[in-house]
Amino acid sequence: MLHYITYRHNSSAKWVTFVHGAGGSSSIWYKQIREFKKHFNVLLLDLRGHGNSKPSLKNVFDDKYTFDVITNDIVEVIDFESIKKSHFVGISLGTILIRNLAENYPDRVESMVMGGAIMKLNLRSQILMKLGIIFKTIIPYLWLYKFFAFIIMPNKNHKESRLLFVREAKKLYQKEFIRWFKLTSEINPLLRFFRSADIKIPTLYIMGEEDYLFLPSIRKIVKIHQNSELLVVEDCGHVVNVEQPRYFNEKVIDYLAQQN
Repeated sequence: MLHYITYRHNSSAKWVTFVHGAGGSSSIWYKQIREFKKHFNVLLLDLRGHGNSKPSLKNVFDDKYTFDVITNDIVEVIDFESIKKSHFVGISLGTILIRNLAENYPDRVESMVMGGAIMKLNLRSQILMKLGIIFKTIIPYLWLYKFFAFIIMPNKNHKESRLLFVREAKKLYQKEFIRWFKLTSEINPLLRFFRSADIKIPTLYIMGEEDYLFLPSIRKIVKIHQNSELLVVEDCGHVVNVEQPRYFNEKVIDYLAQQN
């Protein structure tokens, strides 16, 4: 089972589950824990191969990572903790896993908060993926990851996010990185489906105004998906919860409180 931590509230029955992105870990939510645990029960987990969720012996030889397999890892944890329903807060690739979980298990998802959401790969990001596929076995994965981190988070005010993600990525094994990279390179059909299907679960997209790769597609989605809304954060890039934590915490907690 995935490594996870829970913080239980004295009186609230509501749960918030945090899902990090590829190459990160639950430690990227360190600016959220104090505020969120005042209001909710909190579940923080490390996706397989990340943080303290080291690959099991069974998984070491298993190259078959799919979005459904990774999603079911999360469901296994909430089942084990007897969490019938939760709000889910994700960042970057974590938003894809949350949306996939909502498609497969809609009765388990109270609402979705999608930070730095990835719902479409534009031409530039598709070229990046193709380059990554070509070079992933030739150059050290950390070089590749640093390059991607710089492309996604290029500005001076994105530096803290970049360094945090690179620091966490250093804990990944090369083989694990390649598995996750293969997973992201097969993403387009899934994202196409997500964009076309209005899931009817309350969804807040919270995006940095400088998230040039991913914000344009989210602006289009909220126009056609009835239960979704968009908050754009000024002076902010892809990793909104790290770059603008006060604003993120305040707005997300307010939004979740309205869903009760």
